[in-house]
Amino acid sequence: MKIIDSPIKRLEIIKNYNHFFTRVIKAVVDIEREVIALDAELHSDLEAILLDKGSKQKNLWGVNLYLNDEKNRIEYTALINIRPSLKNPSMEILDERIRKKIQKIIERLILD
Repeated sequence: MKIIDSPIKRLEIIKNYNHFFTRVIKAVVDIEREVIALDAELHSDLEAILLDKGSKQKNLWGVNLYLNDEKNRIEYTALINIRPSLKNPSMEILDERIRKKIQKIIERLILD
């Protein structure tokens, strides 16, 4: 597992932090601290690491990264995203503002 808090090359992530699946890298983004935890079998494992590092539950959102794809690199779906109290009753992140914030964080930290 790795926490990304400064820019890193996409190919470095694919090479060094892709231990569980061939096409997808699970990630959790802290939209307040603007960090990404990645490379685990479950989003909940990444969520736990960020919580241990001081993140707040309400700021953590799970995504799947397809870094080999030119299009649709981010899938906004994870079990940890089911949060009726935050008006997100689905595994998919429904709030477009949160999705855009996640996209900006990923684009800033994961470089082509």
